[in-house]
Amino acid sequence: MVTERLAKLFGVVRTRLKRLQDGARIYAVGDVHGHLDPLRRLHDAIGQDVLERPVAHATLLHIGDLIDRGPDSAGVLAHLAHGSPVPGTAMVNLLGNHEAMLLHALDTLDAEAAEHWAKHGGAAALSSWRVPAQAPVGDWAQHIPAAQFDVLRSLVPHWRADDYLFVHAGIRPGTALADQVPDDLLWIREGFLDWPGIMLPEAPDTMIVHGHTPRARPDIRVNRIGIDTGAGKGGPLSCAVLEGRHVRWLRAS
Repeated sequence: MVTERLAKLFGVVRTRLKRLQDGARIYAVGDVHGHLDPLRRLHDAIGQDVLERPVAHATLLHIGDLIDRGPDSAGVLAHLAHGSPVPGTAMVNLLGNHEAMLLHALDTLDAEAAEHWAKHGGAAALSSWRVPAQAPVGDWAQHIPAAQFDVLRSLVPHWRADDYLFVHAGIRPGTALADQVPDDLLWIREGFLDWPGIMLPEAPDTMIVHGHTPRARPDIRVNRIGIDTGAGKGGPLSCAVLEGRHVRWLRAS
């Protein structure tokens, strides 16, 4: 069921936040983890929202971890392979740690890296591509359609819009964006989630929007918004709708 929830479910919905320029709206979708059906339902809800609330510039953003754990990583990538599935939106797809693990294994053909990824949700992705059991990592790429490979290769580490920075896991507080360690953008928790103050020294008003750390409900703080509500672990798939100085929520399960 797709719903737009109010304060009873997700806390304060119309919290006054940072600012997006007039005429801009961002639909930021949390970690999908191979769950195609909820993603389709959420995209349908976003499409309906765009029709009911027209806006000059709408962006559909996926926060990373499109793949692994769920039953249809292949279907998720195929769904995104030909541009935004939501009419009236431009699409941005971020790199998550799960995509990074797969790409590292494919680029290095390292058996240990491949096994590490497979044990952390990658086995479900391999099954969705119908990779034969026990196939070596050197054989994996031939089973991934080129269009889906293109999606994986096109993922970006972060994306900025006005006072918002979108990144999969977070950043190292106090370090300029240009100096961030790539692994922190994909993996960080300690030192980021509990940081109470300014995140980026060169842009002190920045609000970080991230996934990676699942919570039962969106995690809204003074300096960050966590949007991973556990789609890979039995929870719903959530979308933060950012516009002006406010956020509202869509979700699908």
